[in-house]
Amino acid sequence: MAEYKPVKVQSFPKLGEKVTKDTSYWKNFKAPIQIKEFGAVNKIDFSPVPPYNYAVTASSRIHIYGRYSQEPIKTFSRFKDVAYCATYRDDGKLLVAGSEEGSIRLFDTSGRAALRQFDGHTKAVHVVGFLSDKFRIVSGADDYTSKVWDISSASEIVSYNEHTDYVRCGCTSKLNADLFVTGWWFTFCFSYSCMPMKCLVYYLCANNPFFLKGGRYVKVWDFLRGGQLLVSLRNHHKTVTCLCLSSSGQRLLSGSLDRHVKVYSTTSYKVVHSFNYAASILSLALAPEDESLVVGMTNGILNVKHRKREGARELLQQRRRPAYRTFVKGKNYMPKQEDFIVSRPAKTYLKKYDKLLRSFQVSKALDAVLADSARKKPPEVIVTVFQELNRRGTLKNALAGRDEKQLSVLLSFLIRHVTDARFAPVLINIAEMIIEIYMPVVGQSSVIDRQFLKLQNLIEKEIDLQEELLEVLGMMDALFATMARKKPMPLDKDNTDGL
Repeated sequence: MAEYKPVKVQSFPKLGEKVTKDTSYWKNFKAPIQIKEFGAVNKIDFSPVPPYNYAVTASSRIHIYGRYSQEPIKTFSRFKDVAYCATYRDDGKLLVAGSEEGSIRLFDTSGRAALRQFDGHTKAVHVVGFLSDKFRIVSGADDYTSKVWDISSASEIVSYNEHTDYVRCGCTSKLNADLFVTGWWFTFCFSYSCMPMKCLVYYLCANNPFFLKGGRYVKVWDFLRGGQLLVSLRNHHKTVTCLCLSSSGQRLLSGSLDRHVKVYSTTSYKVVHSFNYAASILSLALAPEDESLVVGMTNGILNVKHRKREGARELLQQRRRPAYRTFVKGKNYMPKQEDFIVSRPAKTYLKKYDKLLRSFQVSKALDAVLADSARKKPPEVIVTVFQELNRRGTLKNALAGRDEKQLSVLLSFLIRHVTDARFAPVLINIAEMIIEIYMPVVGQSSVIDRQFLKLQNLIEKEIDLQEELLEVLGMMDALFATMARKKPMPLDKDNTDGL
């Protein structure tokens, strides 16, 4: 009796993103570390000086984490209510934060008690930051005002009342100590002048152009050209909550409530990479030299990713090199004429569906490959089993006689992959067989009926899309045909015969 040959899984072309420099760069992070905070993380700010600690503002506390620590090395908890927007000064020695109670507190990073408290706002202060001269603080609150404070005297210097709604964002210029920008729900305002804009929620300032987020959009403006809109980015489908620039300034990161972080090129403003997270994102920050990416979420989880070190990888390879030489010793040995070679047959281990196919249990083999434990496998395995059953002529027998649960699993797989161009020729044939087999019992199960309708709508949309593509292809062919130049006919040369 011939030995059973296991089903060979076919290799289909992979439909994935192209591996670019950005893909390799932003995927070069270790497995994330998750830290649980006391509440939603509304701000993350890295210290600009070594050792590059970062401040996390969540609930009524500010935690200072070391670069690679999973526990806070320092905590500021002198707030009666929620704290907001803890921000470092350029020298990393001072930290300022707003609060729900309307006061602003200034902390020394080497101590624990507050150095100064600034009182003057009547409602929650969501925006605080240092001006570039390091001696003044700018703030914005829900009382429709933004103020400038003197650090040494803890007194108010000037107050701006041009806002008409809650001030929820702000940014200071690193080049001009007298320039800052504050934004509120409906407009944004420069110091000393105002410009009405649409629903602004947050923005990030970077030298000449600055980036604003409003709703689902990220807009880029140039205030040296009178507030000219450069580009509007519409890659999120929920509210954008935070923005961050890479260390080189050539990449812009945006976080959103849709649980995605998008990475844009600041030259072409196209998405070059994307991160997915488990919950809605409220804040994000990049360490200097992009060594760490820290993301804060609405569920209080702090997600920290550290970049892999190239030197550690090379050292690991050097350590493993002797063991590798040991295992491959004699592999390249060429047998001589007088040598006698003893070959050991390799033992083959069959998959569960192979064992069932060997015993001609085709229906159970299909159930095994579609089981919950096998769903994590790539769809190529299931499609290969379909093709093997079709080659044997037992595909219809394997599809027939199924109960509601088994048929629901099969229809779910078709719904997920029937529009994939790699598997469509096989799965469309499967769908036709299922409709032919189970048409007499349609209407007996509401679950199956909904799946059939979903499959029908999916195929109809795919057909409409293919028709539109064919129409576009026809128009392009006609356009190219009219644009093609006719080759000039060669002039008749003088013939010697006089014709």
